[in-house]
Amino acid sequence: MTVPPVELDDLADPAAGFPQATREQWRALAADVLRRSGWDGPPDAVEDALATTTYDAVGVAPLYDAADLPRTPRVVRGPGPWDVRQRHADPDPAATREAIHADLENGVTSLWLDLNAIDPAALPAVLDGVLLDLAPVVLDAGPRTAQAAQAFLRLVGGVPVPGGNLGADPIGLAARTGAGVDTGAAGLDGAVALARRCAADHPGLRAITVDALPYHDAGGADAEELGCSIATGVAYLRALTGAGLTAEQAFGQLEFRYAATADQFLTIAKLRAARRMWARIAEVIGGPGAQLQHAVTSSAMMTVRDPWVNMLRTTLACFAAGVGGADAVTVQPFDACLGLPDAFARRIARNTQSLLVEEANVARVADPAGGSWYVERLTDDLAARAWEWFQEIERAGGMAAALERLVPERLAATRAGRADNLAHRRDPVTGVSEFPDLNERPVSRRPGPGLAATSGGGLPVMRYAEEFEALRDLADAQPSRPSVFLATIGPVAAHTARAAFAANLFAAGGVATVTSGPGTDPAAIAAAFRDRGTPVACLCSSDRLYGEHAAAVAAALREAGARRVWLAGKGEYEGVDATLYAGCDALEVLRTTFDDLGVNR
Repeated sequence: MTVPPVELDDLADPAAGFPQATREQWRALAADVLRRSGWDGPPDAVEDALATTTYDAVGVAPLYDAADLPRTPRVVRGPGPWDVRQRHADPDPAATREAIHADLENGVTSLWLDLNAIDPAALPAVLDGVLLDLAPVVLDAGPRTAQAAQAFLRLVGGVPVPGGNLGADPIGLAARTGAGVDTGAAGLDGAVALARRCAADHPGLRAITVDALPYHDAGGADAEELGCSIATGVAYLRALTGAGLTAEQAFGQLEFRYAATADQFLTIAKLRAARRMWARIAEVIGGPGAQLQHAVTSSAMMTVRDPWVNMLRTTLACFAAGVGGADAVTVQPFDACLGLPDAFARRIARNTQSLLVEEANVARVADPAGGSWYVERLTDDLAARAWEWFQEIERAGGMAAALERLVPERLAATRAGRADNLAHRRDPVTGVSEFPDLNERPVSRRPGPGLAATSGGGLPVMRYAEEFEALRDLADAQPSRPSVFLATIGPVAAHTARAAFAANLFAAGGVATVTSGPGTDPAAIAAAFRDRGTPVACLCSSDRLYGEHAAAVAAALREAGARRVWLAGKGEYEGVDATLYAGCDALEVLRTTFDDLGVNR
C-alpha cells in the first residue's frame, strides 16, 4: 500500500478534514448518557447538572472552551528548578545534623528548621559543616523567633547568605496559639527590627514568613487561605514601611507559605492566584510585584493508616506546586503523621522532587498550565473570591482584628462542611474511608512534633482521616476484631457489588465482615448468622431479590438474635432498621454499629 505524502499544511492544523464539534453536540451526547441514570432534564441543562463547586463556592464546569479564558494578565515565575526544601524537627542535634548532610548531598537545596522542637542554642551543632553561603536556611521558631534569629545571625557573621528567612510571623503565631498578636519586641516590633537588620546587613536574607498553613490546617478553603495570607502580608507591609523601610525593601522581606494538596488543579490555581493578588497589592503600593512562594504538601491530607498512600498524595501535591510556580517546595515524608520520619521516608520525599525536576522536566517550562481554559478560568474565579475575602478582612480592621472572631467563624463553617463531606465519603480518603486494609501492619516512628502542631488555644488543627482512624484504633484495641454478618441473598452475581460496598464501609471503621454465601432460604441464612456470633447483620442483594426475600430474611435474622439489620441499598423493607448506600453518613453507621456490638466509645 502506498502511503500518501503528508503536506506541511496538514501538520499545521491536525484537525483539518474533521467535522467541527460544537458545544451543542456535546450537550446532546452528555444528556443521552445522563438519562440512562434517571436524569430527565433538557440538553441545555446538562452543564449545570454536571457542574460542581469548591468549598469557596467557586464553580467547576464539566467543559471549558476558549470563551472561558479571562482577560486578566498572567503573573508567572520563570522557568528553572524550584528550591528543594526539606524540613527538620528532630530535637537531637546529632541526628538532625546527620539528616541535614544526607539531604544536602542528595538533592536538597535549602533547609527548614523547626526550632520549636530543636533548641535554638543547638544551631551551631545542627549546622556544623553546612556551607551557609550555598544552602539557604529557613527558621521556624514561633515564640522563640528572636532567640533563634540571634543565634543564626551570630552563626552567619559576615558571610553573605544566598537566601533563607528568619521566620518571624507574629500574626501566624497568634493564629496557632490564640494569644492575640503581640505588637511588642517579641512580636511585630521584633519582626520589624529583624527586617531592618536584614535589609541593612544581610541583603540575601528575609526576616518574615507569611504562613498560610494555619488556615489550611484549620479546615479552611483555598480562597480563605489566600485571603488570610494577603491580609497578613499587607499588615506586615504597613508595619515595615511605617518603620522607615521603603516599599521595595518591605516587599523584599516577605516570603509566603502555602499548602499544596492532592487536588492538583486547585493547588495550581491557588499559587497562580496568589501571585496575581500580590501583584495587585504591589501595583497599588508601588513596590516590586513578585511573590516569593514556599509550597508545603498538606498535613491535613496525610494519614496514619496505610501511610504508604501518602507517597502518592505528596507526589500529586509536589507536581501541582511545581506547575503552579512555587519558588520552593517541601514534600513531607509519608510517615510525617507518625512521628519523626526515618531515613527511607526522607529519601523518598526528596527523590519525589528530583524525579519531577530531572526526569519529568516539570521545571523546564514557565507556567506550564498557562493557556489551559480550565486552569485560567479557575485561577481567575479563585482570585476573585479570595479578593472578596481579603476585602472583608480589611473592613474588619485587618488581619490582627479579624483573628479575634471573623476568621475563626468563617473557617469553622468551612470545616463543618468539610467534615460532613468526609463523613459521607463525598470526600474520600483512600486507604482509610475507602479501600482500607484491615490486615495492614502498623508503622511506628520515634515521637516528634507534627508539622501542624498547635498549643491548643488557637485555630484547631484538622486532619481529614482522623475520625475514621479513631474508630480503627478502637476496633483494633478490642480482644477480637468486631464483625458484621453479611446476608448475601441470591446468586453471587446478584449480591457481589453490594456485599463489596458494605464490606468496604464497615472496614473503614476496623469492622470485619463474614458472609452467608449464596442462597435465598431464610432459615439457612439465619443458621449461618447464629454460627458467626455477631449481633449485627446487613442484607446484600439486588433490588428485585430484596422485594422477594428481604422481609423474610430480616425476620429470620431477628428471630436468630440480630440486634440490628442493615440493608445495602435504598428503600424501605419490613424488618430492616436502616440502609447503607453511596453518600450515607458512614461515620454514623460505624458509630451505631460499635454501639450495637457493645464496643465502648
